[in-house]
Amino acid sequence: MDKPEHHIFVCASFRAGKGDSKGTCSKKGAIDFLPYIENEIADRGINVAVTSTGCMKACDHGPVMVIYPDNYWYGEVDSEGKIDQILDALEDGRPATELMI
Repeated sequence: MDKPEHHIFVCASFRAGKGDSKGTCSKKGAIDFLPYIENEIADRGINVAVTSTGCMKACDHGPVMVIYPDNYWYGEVDSEGKIDQILDALEDGRPATELMI
């Protein structure tokens, strides 16, 4: 596997202990967007890894997506259109500032 240029983290609201996803991001369907993100990355041919995470402690902004190494934090990522905006900006080498938190 080649080292990815970027890494997208999607909050899945997993909590310590039982590992249940109980938080805002999970309740707002963050995990349901993972296949869409993966497919878009493949279709676009960009070198990006995607990982679902535990709670990122930004519940007021959920669903939350973070892109590293750029340290771009996005909030209310609740539609395919917003994901497209973020990925378009990533391809252009800039942040999608209107969605940042």
